[in-house]
Amino acid sequence: MGVNLRGIVPITHVKLEDLSGKIVAIDAYNTLYQFLSIIRQPDGTPLKDNTGKVTSHLSGLLYRTSNLVEMGIKPIYVFDGKPPVFKTEEIQRRRQVKVEAAVHYEKAVARGDMAKARMFAQATTSLKDYMKQDAHRLLELMGLPWVQAPSEGEAQAAHMTRRGAADYCGSQDYDSLLFGAPKLLRNVTISGRRKLPSKNIYIDVVPELVELNKVLQETGITHEQLIDVGILIGTDFNPDGIKGLGSKTALKLIQKHGTLEKALPHIKNAEFPHPPEQIREIFLHPKVTDDYMLEWKEPNVDGIVDFLVREKDFSEARVRKAVEKMQEGTKELKGKTTLEKWFG
Repeated sequence: MGVNLRGIVPITHVKLEDLSGKIVAIDAYNTLYQFLSIIRQPDGTPLKDNTGKVTSHLSGLLYRTSNLVEMGIKPIYVFDGKPPVFKTEEIQRRRQVKVEAAVHYEKAVARGDMAKARMFAQATTSLKDYMKQDAHRLLELMGLPWVQAPSEGEAQAAHMTRRGAADYCGSQDYDSLLFGAPKLLRNVTISGRRKLPSKNIYIDVVPELVELNKVLQETGITHEQLIDVGILIGTDFNPDGIKGLGSKTALKLIQKHGTLEKALPHIKNAEFPHPPEQIREIFLHPKVTDDYMLEWKEPNVDGIVDFLVREKDFSEARVRKAVEKMQEGTKELKGKTTLEKWFG
């Protein structure tokens, strides 16, 4: 779900080509879920190999990432570890949504409503263990680093950005700001023309930059107070938030009263599944690690072709074209900087 801060954060549109030479720590699960949801057949069926295993995530990982590398961007994919205990309720809610969506999908297919079928199919998206393992394998063949977070991937990506290992944290969710990411990039892997769900309308999706310092300056609050705003709205650790409370009202309450605890007496029916101070602590002091090594290498062309074409039934021409784009991107970046700067 993620916290919905869009109404109160200043957003700057950027061009991917202007990020050449920059390192982006990407929330891997967030991104893979997007690929699994978006990359589907007209009836909502995901792409699969001849054994029936889903490959939509691999398609997105190859083709969308090759676009980034072609522009000289250096991605790092950060994978989730064990979720905090407080996230159990949200995980269960998501599972129930998928179960209900699967029922609606079958009904839509039965009555021949392919538009609805596709919409419900997207809502059934789930990330299996083999998908994560396949993603790891492909990233290694592509010569791109990935990091295993001890807990939340967004928290780890934010930590890496704060300590200078990355220039940006890449995610669709604003939770990255609550975890302290100095710079959040949205729409990094999904930019381009996109069809709105259930509508025959296409929009241009462009990368968005949200800077934590700018958010705090324009709202006149601290990082800890921004976390309190998020808790009032609802986070993955208290999904419901305060019923009927939006980001602008929550911000005004924190601006006026200073803290969530002082604001609560002025809010009707303010209940939380867990103590707010413990939710706040997850964002202020998340489980992260410095035990990782970042290294970018030349893509293993033969290895990628063997994996995606021979094993996963991808088009060899398309795969080779994507790899060539990566190779061109690395060459161009090396020409602008030094060999060590790409590989180290």
